[in-house]
Amino acid sequence: MSDRISTQAPVLDGQNLEPTLAPSYFIDSDNAAVQTFAEGVVGNGGDDIDRGVQLYYAVRDSIRYDPYDINCTPEGFRASTCLERARGFCITKAALLAASARAVGIPSRVGYGDVRNHLATPRLIEFMGTDEFVFHGYTELSLEGRWVKATPAFNLSLCERFGVLPLEFDGREDSLFHPYDAAGRRHMEYVRQRGSYDEIPFDDIMAAFHKYYPRAMERGFRVQDADFESDAGQDSNSEEGQSLEQQ
Repeated sequence: MSDRISTQAPVLDGQNLEPTLAPSYFIDSDNAAVQTFAEGVVGNGGDDIDRGVQLYYAVRDSIRYDPYDINCTPEGFRASTCLERARGFCITKAALLAASARAVGIPSRVGYGDVRNHLATPRLIEFMGTDEFVFHGYTELSLEGRWVKATPAFNLSLCERFGVLPLEFDGREDSLFHPYDAAGRRHMEYVRQRGSYDEIPFDDIMAAFHKYYPRAMERGFRVQDADFESDAGQDSNSEEGQSLEQQ
C-alpha cells in the first residue's frame, strides 16, 4: 500500500472515510498489480487532483471497454481482474479507478445509475433485449473536500468510432455522460440513480441482471465471434445506429 495513505481516520462532512481508503474484495487496492499500475501512473509528484486526473485517463484509455464478454462471477468483477485482462465494462473499470485511487491514498467509492441510450451496437441491444442499461458504473473520488464523479468507461478510440465526444475529467467537476453526441443528436440519459457504495454490491447487480437481461445471462453474457469496437465502427454510420442514438 502506498505510504501516502494517512494512518488517521479521515472525515468528510461527518462521514468516516476509512472504508473508502481500505482494500475490499472487489476494489482490491492491496493487489500488487493494481498498486504497481497506480503508482506507475502518478509517479512521485502532484496533488490529489493531479493524481486523480492521471488515474482517470489511464483507466479510461489503457483498459478497453468490452461489454461483449462480461464475466458474471465475483472474480470477474474484481478491479485486479479488469487490469489483468486490460479490458472490462463500466462496472469493472469504475472499480479499477476506485482501487487505483485508494492505492495512492485518494478516498474513493463506486456509484451507479440506470441509463438509456448507452453506447451500444444493434448487436448488443438485440443480445440484451433492451437499450436500458442497469447499474451503469462510475467512480467517486474525494478531492478538495468533496465527492467528484468520474466515468472512465469508454476509451478514446471507441468514442471516435461511435462519433461521440470523449468524457474529460478535471478533478473538480463531475464527469458523467454528455446528453448529446458530437453531431448534436441525443445520446444518453440517466433514468434512475442507485446510489454510492464503498464496495461493489455484487448480489444486487446480479439480481438486476437476471431480471432485466435473462437471455444474456442464459448465454453467459458473452456475444460470440464479435468485436465490440469493430461493430461500433460499422454501425456508427448506419441508419440503424443513428436511430438508436435518436430514441
